[in-house]
Amino acid sequence: QFGFPVDNTIGGTPQINTWSYDWEEFFRDRRLQPQLQMTGDTQLKRMGENLCSNLHTFFEGIEVRPSVLHGDLWSGNIGSVGGQPAVFDPATYYGHHEAEFGMSWCAGEGGFSPAFYSAYHDLIPRAPGFERRAELYRLYHYLNHLNLFGDSYYPQCATILKRLTT
Repeated sequence: QFGFPVDNTIGGTPQINTWSYDWEEFFRDRRLQPQLQMTGDTQLKRMGENLCSNLHTFFEGIEVRPSVLHGDLWSGNIGSVGGQPAVFDPATYYGHHEAEFGMSWCAGEGGFSPAFYSAYHDLIPRAPGFERRAELYRLYHYLNHLNLFGDSYYPQCATILKRLTT
């Protein structure tokens, strides 16, 4: 199943984790739609409705199995404690493994090196449609940043929504 036994937060934003057997439903109803509603922006919500009604097209021909995710993984949430690797500030849930890197793709310099992603994809190859889903997963984090930190994130949200809905 997709979700988590308890709700949590991503940054300061509530993240609802009610279980679902369907990834598309989970991501639409518990990730995208709540963030879109919080924006209060008519244009973003309209484009978001269009995106959500066509969400199935992102997952055609692939099998999505639940993987435990950190949920907010980027270089600012990794470090070491006593010389041992550590991750912190999780927004944990069971989701599509590709969603794990949505935040790191937004982080620019705070993301990971090309060598990291290359090694990851040597172990777990990119499924057909990966680039389009990467945009979808990046959108969730940009919407959250728009809701947390304000309008400076609006252009990224609008651009990604436009790309994904045309």
